Amino acid sequence: MKAIFISFNQAYNDEIVELLERHGQRGYTRWNDILGRGSADGEPHYGSHAWPVQNMAILTVVEDDRVDPILADIAETDRASLDLGLRAFVWDITDQY
Repeated sequence: MKAIFISFNQAYNDEIVELLERHGQRGYTRWNDILGRGSADGEPHYGSHAWPVQNMAILTVVEDDRVDPILADIAETDRASLDLGLRAFVWDITDQY
């Protein structure tokens, strides 16, 4: 099993949830009002007067065979609006309770 951590502009919220549902991924944990900025480019998302945009994040644990199709759809979504900001990271899950 793998964990996919997805950090995204709040404007993507519905789209990311729908993307996971299309892949049969029901379970996830979402964080709202995440602040930060990208490592390479893009505007900061600080939720302030000067930088009002905020991010959200989702962590979902998936079967190994779902990772690549989900990442492909995330990459496609990101390419459609590069200025918004969307990243995904994958970790191995070694134990589960």
